[in-house]
Amino acid sequence: MTLPKEYLEYPLRRYGYDHDLYDWSILFKRKPVEWPNGAKMAVWITTELEFFGLDQPAKPFKAPGGMVTPYPDLRHFTTRDYGNRVGIQRIWTALDKHKIKSSAVVNSRVAERYPYLVKTLNERGDEIIAGGVDMSSLHYGGMDDAVEATQTKTAVDTLRKLSGQKVRGWLSPAKSESFNTLKHLAANGIDYVCDWSSDDMPFEMRAPGGGKIIAMPHSPEISDRKIIIDNKHSEDEFVEQIQDQFTYLAKEANRFGGRIFSLALVPYISGLHYRVKYLNQALDWLMSQKGIWVATGSEILDVWKKQQ
Repeated sequence: MTLPKEYLEYPLRRYGYDHDLYDWSILFKRKPVEWPNGAKMAVWITTELEFFGLDQPAKPFKAPGGMVTPYPDLRHFTTRDYGNRVGIQRIWTALDKHKIKSSAVVNSRVAERYPYLVKTLNERGDEIIAGGVDMSSLHYGGMDDAVEATQTKTAVDTLRKLSGQKVRGWLSPAKSESFNTLKHLAANGIDYVCDWSSDDMPFEMRAPGGGKIIAMPHSPEISDRKIIIDNKHSEDEFVEQIQDQFTYLAKEANRFGGRIFSLALVPYISGLHYRVKYLNQALDWLMSQKGIWVATGSEILDVWKKQQ
């Protein structure tokens, strides 16, 4: 089959990437980063507080964790609600044991419907990351630009108003973006985005239309959703993979400078009564390691930026 002439004339088909959102570079040749107090590893733990509508649309696609059976899918709807009411309490207890501050990815609809959660996040000293409006309000290629602009502004403004926080970070529902998402994030004063899985350290991105935003290495792999739900691995394997990621990155840190260990937790998964002991095992092991600095996304970003 002959390729159409236009394929070979694609304007961004070149060395590196087929886009100009960021420069191609090799992680191991970059300037080493030093974390506070000589730490080799920044430990960044995120919790995801999501709202799934009972009438969640199937188009353009359903976000991970979305409803499964025909309406009304009360079984999965109430399971997600369980995470925000019960599961998160168990995760907080596990984090409290080690005085860990986390970054909470929050749908603005969660903040509106569960004011208690926002109040507790502030009391804990946790950072709030904007997670879009809800898990039905996706960002995707081809969507109306005005609609996306409204969704982004609504999510960010609502969270800032209800929490009193600056809300500097963003994670799109389902980690899905359009070609214009970065433009809207920059326009709303977002400093960093967690959607891009192309590095183990932060890197600078160019927002379409102007402006800069930093991509933070929020792990798409070391998460309870990916390991336990998607990959269908056991809870023991979940703990083992956390340890393996940390151990390997720590070895790299000894040679190339500080690294970031990211762990993403979903309350209706890790907050279940028969799973939370494995989260405790993982945290006990993590916090016993030498040379760690537990921080929020914004704290990590600020230290990194000062050294660039």
